[in-house]
Amino acid sequence: MDIAARLEDVGRPAWIVLMILGFIFFWPLGLAVLAYLIWGRHMGCRRYGGHGRWHYVHEDELRDVARSWYRPSWGRSTTSGNRAFDEYRTETLHRLEEEQRDFRDFLDRLRFAKDKVEFDEFLAERRRRSDRPAGMGDNGPAVPPEA
Repeated sequence: MDIAARLEDVGRPAWIVLMILGFIFFWPLGLAVLAYLIWGRHMGCRRYGGHGRWHYVHEDELRDVARSWYRPSWGRSTTSGNRAFDEYRTETLHRLEEEQRDFRDFLDRLRFAKDKVEFDEFLAERRRRSDRPAGMGDNGPAVPPEA
């Protein structure tokens, strides 16, 4: 009886231990065992019809699980069952959305003011350059180099 047949009798845990030991002592051996497990379908679950034990047979169960994990905030309202808390949550969310809108408006005004100051500085610098006589440089009158 060869080693693969013995490991088949023991099952998946033996293959996993062999793979880990292979990675520890000689990594190509661990890689080879991993490839054998993946492509040899040893990690598949034939007992459950090719699906896994977490596969839901009934679509209703699957829908319930999906609803519990994914609840979109649009289209329907989700309630906690406590009306006072739901009203508080709704008011708080509206207040936060309004504060967020106000803050964005403030940032837009701030950016506009900063852009306006920079643009006004640019225009003033341009006017200063155009008001100078033609022979004047940035550091005073232009002096021709001595030959």
